[in-house]
Amino acid sequence: MAIMRRQFAAALAATGLGVGLAGCAGFSEHADTTSASTNAGVAGVADVLYWNGPILTMNDAQPQVEAVAVRAGRIVAAGTRAQVARWQGASTQVVDLHGRTLMPGFVDPHSHLGGVGLQAVAANLLPPPDGPNTGIAQLQDTLRRYIGTSPDVRDLQIAFGFGYDDSQLQQRRHPTRDELDAVSTTVPIVAIHQSGHFAALNSKALERAGITAQTPDPQGGVIRRRAGSREPDGVLEENAYFGALQRLMPQLTVEQAVGWLEKSQALYLQFGYTTVQDGRADPGGVDTAIAAAKMGKLKVDVVSYPDILTMGEGRFMQGPYYSRNYQQHFRIGGVKLTLDGSPQGKTAWLTQPYLQPPAGQPASYAGYGVMDNAQATAQIEKAFANNWQILVHANGDAAIDQMIQAVQAARARYDSAGPQRDRRPVLIHGQALRRDQVGALHQLGIFPSLFPMHTYYWGDWHRSSVLGDPRAQNISPTGWVLAQGMRFTTHHDAPVVLPSSIRVLDATVNRTTRSGQVLGPEHRVSPWIALQAMTLWPAWQHFEADRKGSIEVGKLADLVVLSGNPLTVPHAQLIDLKVLQTIKEGVVVYQAP
Repeated sequence: MAIMRRQFAAALAATGLGVGLAGCAGFSEHADTTSASTNAGVAGVADVLYWNGPILTMNDAQPQVEAVAVRAGRIVAAGTRAQVARWQGASTQVVDLHGRTLMPGFVDPHSHLGGVGLQAVAANLLPPPDGPNTGIAQLQDTLRRYIGTSPDVRDLQIAFGFGYDDSQLQQRRHPTRDELDAVSTTVPIVAIHQSGHFAALNSKALERAGITAQTPDPQGGVIRRRAGSREPDGVLEENAYFGALQRLMPQLTVEQAVGWLEKSQALYLQFGYTTVQDGRADPGGVDTAIAAAKMGKLKVDVVSYPDILTMGEGRFMQGPYYSRNYQQHFRIGGVKLTLDGSPQGKTAWLTQPYLQPPAGQPASYAGYGVMDNAQATAQIEKAFANNWQILVHANGDAAIDQMIQAVQAARARYDSAGPQRDRRPVLIHGQALRRDQVGALHQLGIFPSLFPMHTYYWGDWHRSSVLGDPRAQNISPTGWVLAQGMRFTTHHDAPVVLPSSIRVLDATVNRTTRSGQVLGPEHRVSPWIALQAMTLWPAWQHFEADRKGSIEVGKLADLVVLSGNPLTVPHAQLIDLKVLQTIKEGVVVYQAP
């Protein structure tokens, strides 16, 4: 035990955290680091005490405290040092924060855990600052190295790359099948766009996916063609891509699939997330998460929202995992519906044309929807009829109009005879949300989960090519939402970008583009509001605010330690903050190296 204690203390010391509270009245200088279960039978004794650093509770009634006590995975005290010291016993582990900041663990309001697993094993095609790829030649080199060295390519007989961005490539376009054929004509290559709404395939991958000159465009998707012919050029949009990916994905063993999920989980832990969403999960993804839960592999809580269009008869919604309570860190929270595409990829559905339409499109081009109004209404009414929470992907304002109309119809059908049930439908992304639409969201009880990270990654692109001003200034309009007296959440949509909590925080507060311009200054918010939109408010979005999202007595000890205080560092330096520890129910599940 003494050796284990010394190892734990050394790990804490590596990030400036320490065991022991010399000089603090009521706290012993010789703290024990026994596991959290030790004090289960000892009345009034905490497993862990934290002190000596800013402790941000995210609770408006008590924004900061001096110390926190944790027992059996829950917070049992939060207040002054003297108040919390009453919980100290001989076996209590006492953690000196040494000025580091303790706050609630981040709650992910929208991303794709399963997709991050694929990203974790794929070639990194991201542009700077998350990858090295600034041109198609670099993409080709990255894929060649990956194919030559990756055991996954050898095992699965297909090469996936993730994260290329035509807006950041020197050529300002997607790679073609011919350019991917120059990498390999024998290995199928699927290069996935950073938005997750496009892919570029080489000839071998097109052949395996069954896509030829005779293949028609599916509803809600486009197979791009070579100029002057119907021969595919390799680039697939929206449902054309999603359908091809389903046909191309190799059949993984349970062990392989769970291994991918563990790699994905590790990335979220690195950024301080203690609850992770798997949005638009397909049946295989749900099965994998359930298998991981049963195997005891989940260190964070995973809340899944299966795709309402691919869930068949909805077996998951009748099983034991569809619940407000987690079983072995997994539950199903509701369903997901997608109504349009990606604004940076120019497939989001707008009411006004894009500033610069994609090649081959007329000046009137405004993107397109995935389905017609009757189909959208039928799906949302299906969710209302079953009292399922539904998350709706709608980026463009035309898609948001479609969602609003569908929710109005569902409310009229299912809530007209009495008070509205709290199904808590969620608008996901809302990039082109108009000011007049915000009031409709409020009236209908639609909760907005917005995407301010776009201001950094694609803000300049939105201004110069996608939307132009003033529309680009108002993407993810958090200021308008706050003016209506509404809460909101902010997300990273991983694997669209890395699941970086710090980048989400920085973008929500600063809204600074890659070139240093501020996009929509009226939509910048305070760090306190930005942090609530990453902790307490997403817990509310998931119907979990009674147990997560703030440091309050009785809630889970889901915590994160940051290198500095987001409330006091200059706003321009928020991006430099680091996650030092991630703590799930009182147990350290990530330690910064």
